[in-house]
Amino acid sequence: MHDEFLCHVTAYGTCGGRRIGVPLGTYRAPTLALALWWLRDRASWIAERLDPHPDAEHFPPSALVPVADTVPDVPTVLRAWCGDAAQQELVAEQLAAGRLVRIATCDDTTEYELLAESIDALRMQRTAPALVVPVA
Repeated sequence: MHDEFLCHVTAYGTCGGRRIGVPLGTYRAPTLALALWWLRDRASWIAERLDPHPDAEHFPPSALVPVADTVPDVPTVLRAWCGDAAQQELVAEQLAAGRLVRIATCDDTTEYELLAESIDALRMQRTAPALVVPVA
């Protein structure tokens, strides 16, 4: 069983023709349950910022406008992932097995990525013998 997990959230966009990643948070989770909680919390956090309640007091009237129906609905995708027990179980199984988990969704301008991996698995990869490639 893997005991600690490293979790990251990153937004990717294009600037000047180059793909740029903006870190939105990192968490070293001491347990699998906390890693899953943090990933769900960050997914909800992103969804709320992309799709806030239009009547919230901190927005001036008409500050928020709907987007076209053709634009992928990132907040809905993230909220659905958070509420899907089967997906949560799958992520838990993958992390417990030492595999990297990536949850990603995008709209017309930005890709949002949640990553989690076992710190123990990372350590084991570093201690594995290095592949030596002969140079001619």
